[in-house]
Amino acid sequence: MDFLVTIATGFIGLFQAGADTFVSLVTGIVPLLIILLTAVNALIAWIGPERINGVGKWAARDGLVYYPIRYVVFPFLSVFFLTNPMAYTMGQFLPEKYKPAFYDAAVSYVHPPLGIFPHINPGELFVWLGIATGIQKLGLPIVPLAVRYLLIGLVVIFIRGIVTERITMWMWPRENEDTAVTA
Repeated sequence: MDFLVTIATGFIGLFQAGADTFVSLVTGIVPLLIILLTAVNALIAWIGPERINGVGKWAARDGLVYYPIRYVVFPFLSVFFLTNPMAYTMGQFLPEKYKPAFYDAAVSYVHPPLGIFPHINPGELFVWLGIATGIQKLGLPIVPLAVRYLLIGLVVIFIRGIVTERITMWMWPRENEDTAVTA
């Protein structure tokens, strides 16, 4: 009989733990995300979508000076304003030769800023929250870690954008050769 009581208690305890987690999300992160999304949408409306699209056209210019714009500024703005997965659509304003590198940079930046900008990728927020919980249990502040993640993420996307662009430029002639041979 005690065995059945233990199983029943554990069974209902599982759902109670889920309910407690749900309540903490509804009273904690959900209102924050709603306010952040509202603020970002208001900012986009205030700035104007056509100006945001203009940044993409500006980033598409050739030259080394445009690398940081193309692979740091543009992915950051895309991810910040459009969030995951909409951010990838900004690649449409770039020439074909830059699209793979932009996508690589943008997709690589949807996790690093979550500690400061959780609206960017709320579906993956559990990763940051798990890390933050561990840091807090150690008695350490989480804001410096969040800032470091954000900054290191910018360095990583810059490197990934350049490397992917170089790989694309190296592979592009091969793709055209394969197409010409099979056509």
